[in-house]
Amino acid sequence: MNKNVGDTDAFIRIAGGIFLVGLGIVKRSRIAMFLGSLKVAEGVTRFCPMLYLMKLSTNTTNPGLKRVK
Repeated sequence: MNKNVGDTDAFIRIAGGIFLVGLGIVKRSRIAMFLGSLKVAEGVTRFCPMLYLMKLSTNTTNPGLKRVK
């Protein structure tokens, strides 16, 4: 599994995911908690399935994929 998420993008995904999980807990929304946990997992593993399917990358150290600017 190639890493296709860059440093800044990973930080944003983790922070946004934690926010969504917290919001889901407060509002008792399982959907928000689920989506937030997906974003946290993408940030931690630095792999995004959607970017992979589109053959894109925000990681500058992965020369095999097109870089998103």
